[in-house]
Amino acid sequence: LSPPGDSYGVLPRPCHALVLLNPQSGSGRALDDFQAVVQPMLAEADIATTVFVTERAHHAHEKVRDEDLSQWDTLVVMSGDGLLFEVVNGLMERPDWREAMKKPLCILPGGSGNALAASINYYAGYDHVAKKKLLTNCTFILCKGLYTQMDLVSLSTASGKRFFSFLGFGWGFISDVDIDSEKYRWLGSARFTLGTLQCLAKLRVYQGRLSYLPMAAEQSSSPAPRGAPAPVTNGHIPQPAGTAAPGSLPPDSLLAPLGQPVPAHWTVVPEEEFVLVYAIYQSHLGTNLLMAPAARLHDGCIHLFYMKAGISRVTLLKLFLAMSRGTHLDLNCPHLSYVPVRAFRLEPRVAAGVMTVDGEALACEPVQG
Repeated sequence: LSPPGDSYGVLPRPCHALVLLNPQSGSGRALDDFQAVVQPMLAEADIATTVFVTERAHHAHEKVRDEDLSQWDTLVVMSGDGLLFEVVNGLMERPDWREAMKKPLCILPGGSGNALAASINYYAGYDHVAKKKLLTNCTFILCKGLYTQMDLVSLSTASGKRFFSFLGFGWGFISDVDIDSEKYRWLGSARFTLGTLQCLAKLRVYQGRLSYLPMAAEQSSSPAPRGAPAPVTNGHIPQPAGTAAPGSLPPDSLLAPLGQPVPAHWTVVPEEEFVLVYAIYQSHLGTNLLMAPAARLHDGCIHLFYMKAGISRVTLLKLFLAMSRGTHLDLNCPHLSYVPVRAFRLEPRVAAGVMTVDGEALACEPVQG
């Protein structure tokens, strides 16, 4: 599933999986595809399933937050990336989150984005595929029963929210495409092509300050100041870092509190006008967008991309076409920068545009991860 030398767990046989399925995701075929493609393969692999069909937003979040999970060996999400975001954050709200987060998670592509599924397919060394073939490959990975670790990124906002993100955080062009194309969900992944063309036509510029801790700088760094109050977390207030009460969430050890300057060993980007900022932790941004070819499931790295203002629409379109093959950095576009980082902070000058975390919309405000 990822490079040799990784340590793997193995699911027990027979195995019992809780399948969380959103019947509205993507073009609305998730339940049909589960019954036609997935169930026969799981039956053959001795994996019994309990299917939980979500009926509203946050339904899966509440289920995994409140339920006794001991009866299942794995949690399977059959949807787009948004439902997995709900599940991860539901698990992190449990008092026993440390144990709950050891429960193996599986993603089966049932949405229009399916970025994590495409990333795992890529790490597993399979050919680039989409739709039913991608679903078959991901189901086959589940049938093999091997699982390994995956990075999460802790995101904190100026208004005191904290999220745990497995895919990426964005502001600007990519987030606009993601949210503006929601109305074309019925098109499946083609919604992003249409959304890209529409956002190109009305290309916007966003003003703000971007700072980051480069991968190399961290070795010589000093930790963030102690005693700073921890942010409010998904509606709960954790204990301050250092007290480590049972169930308290991990402290953001690399970050100074929002509102204080970034530490001196961080890099502050001199430009303040951007077309997009995107921090991605997996290889794929979508089924057909190989944004960070170097990324792996647990490389301890945030792959930060930012595009400065002044890029032409034609060049931007060329970059997105090249991204389908993962060759966009070979174009050496002077407006596009890529840097592997351990942490970042983004401070918009005004609340303009939409931010996204794992494809879900956020209000525009200062954020760091």
